[in-house]
Amino acid sequence: MKKNLLTLLLLLLCIAAKAQSEKPVLFTVKGVLLDSISKTGEPYSTIRIFKKTAPNKPIKVLTTDLNGKFTQKISEEGNLVISFTSVGKSVVYKEFSVQPNSTTIDLGVIYTKENAKELKGVEVVAQKPLVKTEIDKLAYNIEDDPDSKTSSTLEMLRKVPLVTVDGEDKIQVNGSSKFKVYVNGKPNNMISNNPTEVLKSMPASSIKSIEVITNPGAKYDAEGVAGILNIVTFGKGMQGYTTTFNAGASTTGRNAGIYSTVQSGKFTVTGNYYYNYYKSAGDVDTYSKREDITSTTNKYLTNKSVSDYKGNYNSGNIEASYEIDSLRLITFSGSLYGGNSKNNSTGNTEMEDANLNSMYSYNTINSGKDNYMSIDASLDYQRTFKKKDELLILSYKLNGSPQKSDAYTYYKDILNYPSQLYDMHTKGDPSTTEHTFQCDYTYPITKEQTLELGAKYIIRNSDSDNKYYTTNSGSEDFKENKDKSSKYSHLQDILAAYAGYSLKHKSFGFKTGLRYEYTMMDVKYYSAKGEDFNKRFSDLVPSANISYQIAPTQTLKASYNMRISRPGIWYLNPFINDADPKNISYGNSKLDSEKSHSFGLNYSSFSQKFNINLSLGHTFVNNSIESYSFIKDGIVNNTFDNIGKWSSTRLSSYINWNMTPKTRIFMNGSTSYDDFKSDKMDQSNNGFNYYIGGGIQQNLPYDLRLSLNGGGSGSSIGLQGKRSGYKYYGISLNKLMLNKRLTISVYARNLFNKNLTFTSTTETPSFRYYSETTYPMRSFGINISYRIGELSAAVKKTAKSIQNDDVKGGGSNTGGGAPSGN
Repeated sequence: MKKNLLTLLLLLLCIAAKAQSEKPVLFTVKGVLLDSISKTGEPYSTIRIFKKTAPNKPIKVLTTDLNGKFTQKISEEGNLVISFTSVGKSVVYKEFSVQPNSTTIDLGVIYTKENAKELKGVEVVAQKPLVKTEIDKLAYNIEDDPDSKTSSTLEMLRKVPLVTVDGEDKIQVNGSSKFKVYVNGKPNNMISNNPTEVLKSMPASSIKSIEVITNPGAKYDAEGVAGILNIVTFGKGMQGYTTTFNAGASTTGRNAGIYSTVQSGKFTVTGNYYYNYYKSAGDVDTYSKREDITSTTNKYLTNKSVSDYKGNYNSGNIEASYEIDSLRLITFSGSLYGGNSKNNSTGNTEMEDANLNSMYSYNTINSGKDNYMSIDASLDYQRTFKKKDELLILSYKLNGSPQKSDAYTYYKDILNYPSQLYDMHTKGDPSTTEHTFQCDYTYPITKEQTLELGAKYIIRNSDSDNKYYTTNSGSEDFKENKDKSSKYSHLQDILAAYAGYSLKHKSFGFKTGLRYEYTMMDVKYYSAKGEDFNKRFSDLVPSANISYQIAPTQTLKASYNMRISRPGIWYLNPFINDADPKNISYGNSKLDSEKSHSFGLNYSSFSQKFNINLSLGHTFVNNSIESYSFIKDGIVNNTFDNIGKWSSTRLSSYINWNMTPKTRIFMNGSTSYDDFKSDKMDQSNNGFNYYIGGGIQQNLPYDLRLSLNGGGSGSSIGLQGKRSGYKYYGISLNKLMLNKRLTISVYARNLFNKNLTFTSTTETPSFRYYSETTYPMRSFGINISYRIGELSAAVKKTAKSIQNDDVKGGGSNTGGGAPSGN
């Protein structure tokens, strides 16, 4: 028995030894997948590894990580093939061989590119993700949204996560209107000061993508409470030689544009030009009523008006790069944005007592025109070093933003008005010129750690010259009123320095920084009721962002940012606009900078079929600049002051479902609780607000694409009132022809609603105000785009450039208006 047991034990040991000797040897395969144009990592690409003799039986299936990297152990030897499949990209195949003595097979860098043609009779119809997230921002791909062929940039903003555009076209980022606008990574003060008007006139077909930078790091200027909108145009062009022509017409205007890129050796230049003419689809009707709580005689002031508008918008930019050698690069860019608008209106104003008896009345005829322009020129020099990712960049930027306004108001049919009404002519001539010098240095401490250092000096000169002329009713002999005219200069010198540190270790990412800014502000009045003054600001601005990759397609992020908002020229301008003598507006030269604190938590999951982005954030400001209104001597005054305490808790979501390779369904929404307080005015207001938008995009046979979208919001609140909600919807159809070089698009918006009506209320201790405005909303149009040439190389860009985002924008106060309540 013992002999049999010993024999069995020896047999088992032999089997175990044999099994151990036959244990498969593991080999490591690694590499990185990059986009061939942007040279950035291609995340979450599906990888299949199979034997060359058995292509239908993969031995391993995996995905690249967030940066396009991959590592996999295999046990197969011999000739193998690895494939990479990404949405909207060509499938990439690479052969490699595993020998018995191999341990690690490094495939190095593998490039993938856009799939823009048919392969062996099989049509490529996969949907490309429209949204991409990074540690401090997300980007919406405007170029790949078919609605961009027939929409303005403002209309496309309704689809961008974390951005809302209300029924009166007022833009908010993360629930706040205090944001900055960049174009191609460089700030544009003209657009920041007038975002609605400029983006309404900018065709979306000129835009590649829109980036929402909600957590700006230390390298960004500390201005912009809500963050930054970076509009990326086609100036970052694809390479080689290509030219695209665009033209369109609709019930609200017409547009045309051209984009081209040419490369010769180490020199590459790209440029584009767009023109857009726009007009109101019909008359805009406004009704308002103000109740003076403190009076019984002049109790109810009623105003009715009818207006229309038209204008044109021009934009052009040019970018060029010259690669001196493999370590040195020079880039130049120049851009011009500008346009003009004209508006006309007629109105009737009547004052009634408590018994609705007429006290006085008059009619008005208003006309005005505005011209605006922004000119930018930048020069950047980049020096790379032998150590990978070590960079030194020296930059200079020149910006000029001249503007002009010219308006007339005539009074007719005056009945029992208690004082003399004079016809008015106002002329505004504000302008800003700035020079910026900047140095940025990036030093990779290790493969996982990076240090960023930089310094900046801004010299900004803003001038405002406003002329006010009056004459007796019916006379054209206008004479300047020196008491109401104003001329002053606003000088700012800003010194800034920053240090940032970032860490990327496996699934963990960390980015933090500290920025110091010292501001010297000097204001000098040449003619106006104001005293010269100067101010000095010294601010330390911290920021921190943490990210953790839960899974290959899921990321969790947390952030803290402090931001400041310095008042811009329109907030400070003391010029009194009394085109409506019972409703005047002016700025406040004594304003201080705002300081805001924001905390955020973000979850994102992006796969080929389902994408979701959820953001929970809380922001508070204890000295916010608020517009407010009060009655003095029977006249409503509209101005600004640091009187607010504001906080907002907001949940935002973006969902995209590629239901089939030909069908995309998306939703963009948010809900927030906003709380406004002012101890000085003894007022407060709070409440919930929501926004939701969505749509369906369907690829059809014969290269047709159908798009349906719509949305709306609830009412929004401010310190002294609220605005009503709104809704919108639209349909568009795109057809590709001539080997996909010709695109024809037709669209209709608000097809079954000719007009939409919005209401606004204001509550103060001295008066109540209600307004109702009816806008024409129905529109139809067609757009044609044709491309010639081929694409193969790109204008090189320095890794960083100058970004000035430190001025709080504001709308012109040269135009009167009723208080909005926000």
